[in-house]
Amino acid sequence: MELRLYDTMTKEKQPFRPLDPAHVRMYVCGPTVYDFAHIGNARPVIVFDVLFRLLRHLYGETHVTYVRNITDVDDKINDRAARDYPELPLNEAIRKVTEQTGAQFHADVDALGALRPTVEPRATEHIEEMRAIIERLIANGNAYVEQNHVLFAVGTMPEYGRLSRRSLDEMIAGARVDVAPYKRDAMDFVLWKPSKPGEPSWPSPGGIKVEGRPGWHIECSAMAWKHLGEQFDIHGGGIDLVFPHHENEVAQTCCAFHSDRMAQVWMHNGFLQVEGDKMSKSLGNFVTIRELLGTDTFGERRWPGEVLRLAMLRTHYRSPLDWTVAALEESKKTLDSWYDIIGDDTPATGALDESVAAALGDDLNTAGAIARLHALASEIRAASGPVATDLRRKFKQSAMLMGLLHGTQKEYRASDPQALLIDRSAVDALIDARKAARTRKDFKESDRIRDELAAMGVVVKDGKDANGNPVTTWEVAR
Repeated sequence: MELRLYDTMTKEKQPFRPLDPAHVRMYVCGPTVYDFAHIGNARPVIVFDVLFRLLRHLYGETHVTYVRNITDVDDKINDRAARDYPELPLNEAIRKVTEQTGAQFHADVDALGALRPTVEPRATEHIEEMRAIIERLIANGNAYVEQNHVLFAVGTMPEYGRLSRRSLDEMIAGARVDVAPYKRDAMDFVLWKPSKPGEPSWPSPGGIKVEGRPGWHIECSAMAWKHLGEQFDIHGGGIDLVFPHHENEVAQTCCAFHSDRMAQVWMHNGFLQVEGDKMSKSLGNFVTIRELLGTDTFGERRWPGEVLRLAMLRTHYRSPLDWTVAALEESKKTLDSWYDIIGDDTPATGALDESVAAALGDDLNTAGAIARLHALASEIRAASGPVATDLRRKFKQSAMLMGLLHGTQKEYRASDPQALLIDRSAVDALIDARKAARTRKDFKESDRIRDELAAMGVVVKDGKDANGNPVTTWEVAR
C-alpha cells in the first residue's frame, strides 16, 4: 500500500517518502504538565498514535522513532507549584507538580490505547541543546542579546511565515505580540529570558551574566534535533500550534543549521468543540480525559478508553470535531457489538483488510476505515464456519492497527461499572430462552423474559442479519 499525507507547508497531499526508509522519524508536540489533560489534548495523542502504528506496520517496529516531548518548564507550571506547595522552595514544588501531572497524563493516554512513544524527552533535560542552537543563531546573525534576553530576529529570515501563510499584519495580530523595550522589531520572539528569583534557572547563552530559562519555541527545536537530527520526516501537532509555535520552530532550526526544511511533512489535527461550542471553563463544558474515563460532567457516566478513541476517529483528523454525548453513545454501541462478534478467542493474526489499509494510507482516513469495519462486521454476522473465523481474524487485525479493541472483551466489559453488575452468563441464558419462546410463538413468555432482562439493566434488540434471519443482541441500559 502507498501512504499519502497532507503537508501543511505545501497544502498538498503527496506520497510519503522518508529520508531514510530504514529509520522513519516523527516528532509530535506533547503536553505541558501542570494539570489533567483535557479531551482536546487527546486528539493529537490518538491521531498520531494511529500514524505511529501505521508507520510501524509499513516499515517495521524497529525502524520508526516517534518522539513526543514533555514541557516541564513553563509559567503555568510555576504558578501551579506556588499555589499547591507554598511551603516548599519553588524548584522542589515544580518537581512535585510535573511528576504528578506527568503520571496522570500517562495513565490517561494508556487508557486510550495509545502506545508509548519511542522517546519522551523532558525540556529540562535538554538545556545544553537549547543553548547550543541559540549560540549558533547568534553567530549566524539570526539572534541578538538585549537586556539579558536573547531574541530571534525575524527579519533575518525572508521565508518566515511560509508554514502558516500569514501576512506580517496577520502574524502580529495572531501572536498577540508583546511590545517590549528589549525587542528591535515587534515580531522578534524570545529564545532565552532571565529567570525571576526562585524560578528554575540555568547559565545563559550569549555571554549573559545572569541565569535564565528558555523560551517555549526553542525547546522543541532542541529536543527534535537531539533525537531525530537536523532534518526528519514528520512533525505533528494541533492546528493551533501552526502559528506561532511551529512557525518559530522552522525559523530557529532552519537558520541554525542552514537548511531549507525542518520536517519533510507538517501534519496538524483540527480543532475540537464540545456539543457545538468551543471548550471553555467559563461555559462549563471543559472536560478532561480523566473525567470521561471516570465520572464526567455530562451526567456521571464512565466510558471505556476504546469508546473515547472510536468517537475521536470517526472524524477525519484534519476536520473540526464536535465532541458530543451522542457520539460517545453511538461509539459505545458499536464497540459492544464488535466485541460480541470477535470475542476473546479470535487471534490477531492473518492479513489486514485491504480496504482498511487503503483508507488509512490515504492521509489517515480513519472514517473510511471505520466504515469498512462496519461492513466487515456485517459479513461476519452473515458468515459461518471457517469463513467467519477468517473474517474475524481480519477484522481484529485491522481494528488493532487503529488501536481499537486494544484489550480483551472481558477487560472492556470490566471498564464499564454498569456492566460489572450484570451476570453475562445469566443474560445469555435468558436471551436463549426468549428466542425459544419466540420460535414457538409464546409471546407472553417472550415479553416476560424481556421485562426480566430490563429489570437487570439489559436492553434487548431484535433485528435481522444480512440474509434476513432473526438476530437478537443486548446491551447495558443507559
